[in-house]
Amino acid sequence: MQVNGKEYALKERRSLVELLKELKVDPNRIVVEINYEIVNREDIEGKLLNEDDSIEIISFMGGGSK
Repeated sequence: MQVNGKEYALKERRSLVELLKELKVDPNRIVVEINYEIVNREDIEGKLLNEDDSIEIISFMGGGSK
């Protein structure tokens, strides 16, 4: 499996929310794309991952110019 372009070993079948917890990522502050499809926020909890998945985790950043 790849996460943000880097190989990531999937030791056992797990859900997306379990992966996010392992990576210490707050699911309320990100958008997740699996195999080029955006995962709806309400589907994060039940989405199961596969060894051949390509996952992109996009974080929201605050700030801007004054």
